[in-house]
Amino acid sequence: MAIFYDSWVTEMLALLSTIFAILYVTFKINYTYWKRKGLPYLEPSFPLGNGWNTALMRKCPGEDMKDVYFETEGKDVVGIYSLNNPILVVRDPELIKTIIVKDFNYFPDRGIYEDEETDHLTAHLFFLGGTKWKGLRQKLSPTFTSGKMRAMFGIVLDCAKILADVTPAGSVVEVRELIARYGTTRRRSFGNGALGFSNPKLGTLLPMAFTPKNITEYFTRVVDDTIKHREKTGVIRKDFMQLMIQLKNIETSKTLTTKEVAAQAWVFFIAGFETSSTTVSFCLYELARHPDIQKKVQEEIDDVLKKNNGDVTYDIIMTQMPYLEKVVNETLRMYPPVPVLNREVVQDYKLPGYDCVLEKGTKMLIPVLGLHHDRNFFQNPEKFDPEHFSEEQKASRHPYCYLPFGEGPRLCIGMRFGLMQVKLALVHLLSKFDFLPVGDKQSKLRMAPNNVVLTPIGGIDLRVEHRRMSES
Repeated sequence: MAIFYDSWVTEMLALLSTIFAILYVTFKINYTYWKRKGLPYLEPSFPLGNGWNTALMRKCPGEDMKDVYFETEGKDVVGIYSLNNPILVVRDPELIKTIIVKDFNYFPDRGIYEDEETDHLTAHLFFLGGTKWKGLRQKLSPTFTSGKMRAMFGIVLDCAKILADVTPAGSVVEVRELIARYGTTRRRSFGNGALGFSNPKLGTLLPMAFTPKNITEYFTRVVDDTIKHREKTGVIRKDFMQLMIQLKNIETSKTLTTKEVAAQAWVFFIAGFETSSTTVSFCLYELARHPDIQKKVQEEIDDVLKKNNGDVTYDIIMTQMPYLEKVVNETLRMYPPVPVLNREVVQDYKLPGYDCVLEKGTKMLIPVLGLHHDRNFFQNPEKFDPEHFSEEQKASRHPYCYLPFGEGPRLCIGMRFGLMQVKLALVHLLSKFDFLPVGDKQSKLRMAPNNVVLTPIGGIDLRVEHRRMSES
């Protein structure tokens, strides 16, 4: 028996050694891909390639790509590997413009894992590619016009008023949790998010849903119940769901199914509410650290509200508060909602400036966080300074070094709605409260390594006090 066991162990070790050797050789051959292409690259190491920080949860993907960006200064592009999967990181703003605008037909897809059959909440506008994305984008674009935003403004305004009413003055508040009530965010929403973003091929190999099954079932049921209730009772609200119901009931062969409505509503919660509440929180954090800037934006808010008898409208929020606009833009620069943009080549592409053809299926990354912190584009980029968005400074830099919402045909469809949400929340909070730092105001936030969006570890604690209004 002992002899049989020893023989079995020996055979298993030999088999495992053979498998390891085959994998090692295969990976090493694959790791010559960018060298054979004649492009600059970072030297990978077996078996995680250049993705050790993300895979071992030492840094989030955005910060990891920021490191790659600065490690390869002076290069327009640089090749890296996720496991043995080659990825091209594009650093140059002019080349970025070419890829996401001029030559968009070569790069219409994000190359992110989605499975409409088994995980229908992934079949939304952000993940989809090809003709499915194009058709859906055409259907949904009319729901995000300025006119539709004005129609929905009242609902968001009511939420902002409630947010200000429930904010507990005279205490230390974890502002991300507070603002999350305004955005009705669901924290488990990203599920196995890093899987779909870092190496989409794994999503097709591993039996692992991007969205947890219980959340998929719950959210789809809520959407289905909402649709049935409104159709049965005739209740009409000027909100996103009503617009989706109208699209669903158009009498054509290209209407939306309930599952498709659920998927779009889902990404609306994620991209609209999660990122908006996070942006408000980051903004309040920086304003607490910079009381002079906080006072200046409060003075602008007070002045505009006084001129308009305390009324707040869509046009007032979006056009009559230029300093608030700078403050929000600076927050989005330092903490972009999507710190890395994904693209995938859908047909062979001759890379401008290089004797290199990128084959169909090649993955590309645009390191937004790196671009936003590059001193070649932003004076003193680690400092929170709204004057980075003065007309003079904006005119002096390439427009494609600032990409908080992406750009081109895949520009975030909900950009207007997100900005409206953020500004409304800030106006109602800053008109009533002062926000002060807790602890060392010079300390920087540390980002959670297991999230594709920038998420501060431990939240953001700030002291909230009622404002002491001046006599004038």
